[in-house]
Amino acid sequence: MPYIAIKAYPKDEEIKKKVVDEINEIFVKYWGCPKEAISISMEEFAPEEWESSVVKLQIEPNLDKMMILSGEKKY
Repeated sequence: MPYIAIKAYPKDEEIKKKVVDEINEIFVKYWGCPKEAISISMEEFAPEEWESSVVKLQIEPNLDKMMILSGEKKY
């Protein structure tokens, strides 16, 4: 706990590592859990796959769980 799943357009390995490291630190700082409790995955999708693979299958069925949607806070 927690498990964070990131889905994004492809980026180079260095950027992915920096993003994951910062998310990890944020959860340690604010969630109050040890680093050993955090799991983070990164799945990349080409821009032409985004709508069908992410929006339709993962975002739209979970609109009630979205904290930020297309840049807009939902809380």
